[in-house]
Amino acid sequence: MRDAYHEELDSIGESLVEMARLVGSAIGRATTAMLDADLKLAESVIAADQKVDDLQHDLEARAIALLARQQPVATDLRIVVTSLRMSADLERSGDLAQHVAKLARLRFPESAVPRDLHATILEMGQLAQRLMAKAAEVIITKDVDLALQLEQDDDEMDLLHRTLFRHLMDDRWKHGIETAVDVTLLGRYYERFADHAVSVAKRVVYLVTGEHADELQAADAPVEGA
Repeated sequence: MRDAYHEELDSIGESLVEMARLVGSAIGRATTAMLDADLKLAESVIAADQKVDDLQHDLEARAIALLARQQPVATDLRIVVTSLRMSADLERSGDLAQHVAKLARLRFPESAVPRDLHATILEMGQLAQRLMAKAAEVIITKDVDLALQLEQDDDEMDLLHRTLFRHLMDDRWKHGIETAVDVTLLGRYYERFADHAVSVAKRVVYLVTGEHADELQAADAPVEGA
């Protein structure tokens, strides 16, 4: 009975990894669809989000069944509850990738992104994909140090987001209001996607240590004047 119980716990972790890999791939493909005005690719990203939703629903059902049947305590309880929260982060990440793809579909056959911002959006998409790949690795390895690195990596996304706003606020902006709104939304989608990847990593820190990532980082920070 206990072997079956721990196999079920392991399978929940495997579902989380699959979700992370799916949404990481989705944001990469959605970015390509956006920049290349590729309607077929955009449609495939939109349709594929259903698999992420199905995985989350299945994970929730299994986790709730485990809580009801096994009434886990201590570390096992932390695994189940944290997994539920991570699955919600990953499902929202999938939704954000879908939003990018839907914007690509809306503006087809044009691209919503002006040519002079293609490099920035491409970099944001690639960074989002790397962050989620690292989050998946953290789920697998339970590496606390790697998990804590994600927040630092996310600083790069914040810098790219600010770069977009500098373009939007520049007096030389010539692409109109509709495009400005599109670019603003895209920047927000990528920023939030990165935030969810960081959130997943932080939840792994809590799962492993029983402490929140912010508390660990504060404890490790050098004391001013020391």
